[in-house]
Amino acid sequence: MLSVMIWSVGVFLEILLLVRGFQEKLYRQFPIFYLYLLFVMVNDVVSMSVYRWASNYYFQVYWVTQFLSLAIGSGIIFEIYRVALRSFPGAARMARCVLLIVFGAIFANALTIPWDGVFRWLAAATIALERNLRIVQALAILTLALLFSWYAIPFGKNLKGILFGYSLFVGLSIVQFTLWRYSREQIKPFWSYAQPVCYLLVMGVWIRALWFAVPLPKINPDPQIESDYELLIAATRDQFRKTLARLGWAVRA
Repeated sequence: MLSVMIWSVGVFLEILLLVRGFQEKLYRQFPIFYLYLLFVMVNDVVSMSVYRWASNYYFQVYWVTQFLSLAIGSGIIFEIYRVALRSFPGAARMARCVLLIVFGAIFANALTIPWDGVFRWLAAATIALERNLRIVQALAILTLALLFSWYAIPFGKNLKGILFGYSLFVGLSIVQFTLWRYSREQIKPFWSYAQPVCYLLVMGVWIRALWFAVPLPKINPDPQIESDYELLIAATRDQFRKTLARLGWAVRA
């Protein structure tokens, strides 16, 4: 019963955030983010209905929608980079290419999992995809945050809120995966509550940051910054390769 209440609060916050996004026209600036939020909201409503009225089909619905959620959610990283690097087109193109190659390789790797029935395969593929995807997303976020921190480049309140909230979401997901892997039996009773509660924290960050539209700060392009960022992207690409190699496969980028 408690999990359903938490779930319902999450849906309410999603609707509230979507309404404010349309009122403030923030969806024009962050279309992928609001598309993801709309998908999650619809998914939550559908999942709650299936759980209550057709519980035998719940896990099938869960794994299908979870896979789609990961695919759409990956676009948020691209959108963060697009908006953050709007004044650095060269670096933005390089970052976009690297992210596209790495994310594409992760999705391709998930699809190579041996077939054992459609839903069993989808569950295994989704688990592997989320685990690997969160690691790469964390590296991408850290790279961008380090660059902007080093050069004291402002993100702007709205973008900063999206970045911080998604960073929190990714970080908590990695922690949960780690705990589930090494302490499954100990955390199993709390697992159904941990994810929804963590998501409510993320929603709280987003609502505070996106309640009003704030103009993006003007950034004076500096050729040295773009050059340094290209070097940082190259170093990050090498780190991606090493990370992916530890997972048992390599990527050409």
